[in-house]
Amino acid sequence: MNTLFVYFLLSLASSLVLTPICRIAAYRFGFIARPKDDRWHKRPTALFGGVAIVATVLAAGLIIRPSGGLWQLLVCGAAIAAFGFVDDVLSLKASTKLIAQITVAALLLFFGYRLQWTESMIGDSLLTLFWIIGITNAFNLLDNMDGLCAGTVLIGGGFLLIVFVTGDASASPPALYLSALLGATAGFLVYNFHPASIFMGDTGSLFLGLNIAALTLLANPATLGRSGLLSVVAVPVLPLLIPIFDTTLVTALRLLSGRRPSQGGRDHMSHRLVAVGLSERRAVTTLWALAAAGGLIAVLLRRNEAGWGIVAALTFVLAMIIFAVYLARIRVYDEGDLKALEGQAFTPLVANFMYKRRVAEVLLDLCLIPLAYYSSYRLRFEGPLLTANYQYFIQSLPVVLAAQLLAIFVAGGYRGTWRYFGMMDAVVFTKGVVLGTAAAQIAIVYLYRFENYSRAVFIVDAALLLLLLSGTRASFRLIGEFMLRRSTVGRRCVIYGTGGASLGTIREAFGVDVPLKILGYVDDDPLHRGMRVSGYSVLGDHAVLVGMIERSDVDCIVLNTPVASVERLQELERRCGEHDIDLLRLHLHLKRMSAAAS
Repeated sequence: MNTLFVYFLLSLASSLVLTPICRIAAYRFGFIARPKDDRWHKRPTALFGGVAIVATVLAAGLIIRPSGGLWQLLVCGAAIAAFGFVDDVLSLKASTKLIAQITVAALLLFFGYRLQWTESMIGDSLLTLFWIIGITNAFNLLDNMDGLCAGTVLIGGGFLLIVFVTGDASASPPALYLSALLGATAGFLVYNFHPASIFMGDTGSLFLGLNIAALTLLANPATLGRSGLLSVVAVPVLPLLIPIFDTTLVTALRLLSGRRPSQGGRDHMSHRLVAVGLSERRAVTTLWALAAAGGLIAVLLRRNEAGWGIVAALTFVLAMIIFAVYLARIRVYDEGDLKALEGQAFTPLVANFMYKRRVAEVLLDLCLIPLAYYSSYRLRFEGPLLTANYQYFIQSLPVVLAAQLLAIFVAGGYRGTWRYFGMMDAVVFTKGVVLGTAAAQIAIVYLYRFENYSRAVFIVDAALLLLLLSGTRASFRLIGEFMLRRSTVGRRCVIYGTGGASLGTIREAFGVDVPLKILGYVDDDPLHRGMRVSGYSVLGDHAVLVGMIERSDVDCIVLNTPVASVERLQELERRCGEHDIDLLRLHLHLKRMSAAAS
């Protein structure tokens, strides 16, 4: 363990020294990343930060004794870094980059690097090639915002190092090499935080992506029998889920919008988070947090693959899918998303599937129902009791799955809209879950006389399933509200009065083109002070609002209730006029429709 810290600290110190030297050299020889329409940065920034990472890691790798496949990784890493350096200088074509990546991936495969996901040598070889090329490209694409790629490497590599340390390879050459890689990346990240003074370029991103992809193969369990297929797949995938999802999302949406996958653009997950109002730093830290969550679940699954790690892994993957779907709905293309679906670029089957949201909901429930049922068994039984009752779970799962799906359909669960999910929609799902639970129990009584089945399992299952169904359907509203509350852009608004129009109506009155940052409510009723309305605090009374006006802490005030006196209203008008603050009142009224008038 001490040796790992030594390699980390030495690489950190080396990177801290070499990175500013590379920055000076980049400015000296004119290797500068200049702002472009399809790039995120807004000022000229030095390249070749990746050179500092590569030099540090390769030097550390040469010091470590060459065993365990390490020297092969050093050779391949140096090759992909050299190619990345040429790409940074000459801007090679995407096809040329792909050929180089395939060549290096094939070399690693030749040297014995394998996923070991299947018993078929051909199938496993193809999967290994796709894995190395895919992860290398994923980190290359993830280098689209200050600190995002380097920070994700630190998080994913850190959890990968935990896998080495908790296994039998705590002092192995791959573990020492990974420790040096993390130290070099951390040293570079010091200069790559927003606002970055240097970029890693393709030299760094391709090198880091290839190394992380290869090291996950070394950390992967060697036998399926000891760990199980799910653990074998999840351990490398979960810590790298952010770059995998980002690449998948960007590639799919660029194809659907009539763009080339290799075409640059501000359409990554990080860019979409900024588009909904998060600051650049907050967008990056949000993705870092998700990467850390995936890494924690991978460690949990590795230690106890038959326990709650399975439930956590499936839940996290489903949550990430929903999050990706939410981000995909954010418009980032000027010409409109998914325009290619209007033409003939895709088969009718694919086009129809994209428009059939109900199919996606049914597929989601096909995952949620078994997840809730399995979790209920784990909550009800432990240890040997769970093993003894597992056969009854498998035996009854098809019955429960069919009963719940049909009940949700009959209750009208597939008629709602996620964007406007409310309490009455939750009532609909409650009816469906209760009906499905009752139908499943009746069917099991008829088929198996309910012998060896626990009624408590079905009660817990109903509660968990209702929570999952309601949570997924309300997810778009929850994510949207989360983004709004953490937005750093928009007009700062205080609502005077807790009655009157709803918060949603007030937001709609401003229109979608005017981002609104709600600060909270102001109410003269002392009983309302300290309360929360629609999730926002009641900040105080009229005197508190006057203080906010004097400090220019607010941009607009919406009167949502009649003001107590004319004098107080006149005072508000005067103070708002002095500080250039809008004082607004929302008027709601209905009028008769007339075709002639329209």
